[in-house]
Amino acid sequence: MTTALNSIPLTTRNANLHDLNAILQQQHACKLDIVAGTAMLQAEGCHLRITGAEPMISEYGVTPADGLYLPTEIGDAGIGDKLGIPASYLRKTRTQAPSLWDTNVNGWLDLHQGKRYLARCLSDGNGSGILRAFLSDGYKIIDNLDVLMAVLSGIRDSGLQVHFSCDLSERRMVVRVHSEAIKSLAPALLGNYRSPFTGATGADNPTVFAGLVFTNSETGGGAFSVVPRIVVQVCNNGVTITRDALRAVHLGAKMDEGAIRWSNDTQQANLTLIGKQARDAVHRFLDVRYVQRKIEEIEEKAGQRIPDPDHTIKVIGQRLRFTEDEQRLILNHFIDGGDRTAGGILHAVTSVAQTLTDPDAAYDMESVGIRALEIAATA
Repeated sequence: MTTALNSIPLTTRNANLHDLNAILQQQHACKLDIVAGTAMLQAEGCHLRITGAEPMISEYGVTPADGLYLPTEIGDAGIGDKLGIPASYLRKTRTQAPSLWDTNVNGWLDLHQGKRYLARCLSDGNGSGILRAFLSDGYKIIDNLDVLMAVLSGIRDSGLQVHFSCDLSERRMVVRVHSEAIKSLAPALLGNYRSPFTGATGADNPTVFAGLVFTNSETGGGAFSVVPRIVVQVCNNGVTITRDALRAVHLGAKMDEGAIRWSNDTQQANLTLIGKQARDAVHRFLDVRYVQRKIEEIEEKAGQRIPDPDHTIKVIGQRLRFTEDEQRLILNHFIDGGDRTAGGILHAVTSVAQTLTDPDAAYDMESVGIRALEIAATA
């Protein structure tokens, strides 16, 4: 198997289901997971060389595992974390003093003799490729493609018609779904709100839909999770209810050295479990009673008037670590939204999240919308 890795997208924003599936299929064909002891690893020209691993034999052909792999930013961070090298220093050596990258990594590999790590790579089939992540050898692999197929199976079992919007980054996959058949009204939350995108008002259309967010990381960026989400029809803002999330942590048994070959039984067990979780989440969260209950909880705090929006948004920015640019965007959306309440802060944060082009930044911002509401109500 020979593949031009630079032709395979690693990120996408607001993709449809078909496009996300196509990208994951391309990545899946190039994946190579190697458990390597320190004796099998050497830094060379800001790459990580792996030696002594048997080739991978799969439906895609024979892929040599030994090779020279260029770490991504996440790969570098993993190397730094596992070897005790500050990530900022490692990034600096890569760009300003490449020989020091090699010296530091090799030096600390020598000091970690006997340890084993999981190298998650994309291979070009010719002994080179990308090091996507450098993780513990006890990391439980739950792949994005398997998660996507299992989630779709769980949703199909529910019989509901849903809409999809998908993000993919080097850190995580995010699949957002909502059902327009399961809806409720939120007049207290939306009555004074105006969409910053279209000017449409919540007073004319106070409808919200039930939804979910499925996330997974293949590179150590977090557990597989299912989070309920409420979608505001008038502006398509998404409110995630993180406190009700279901999670499956990527922890497993220690693995032997060499390229990993998962048995069909192991893969099917993972798929079955994730599919059941997806199906259960659909039944639990895509329910009008759940949506109504959560809207009531949000509306209890949403009506608090904000006398000094600039001060409030600065306080929120400090607590939630928003950048100055992000705070400025939130203030602009708050003004455009026309709602001088804590609910208006929630709308501003979630509408700004829609405009961010970086998938991780968008996910992180939307995820703290409720927290921003709570801070605004008490600031």
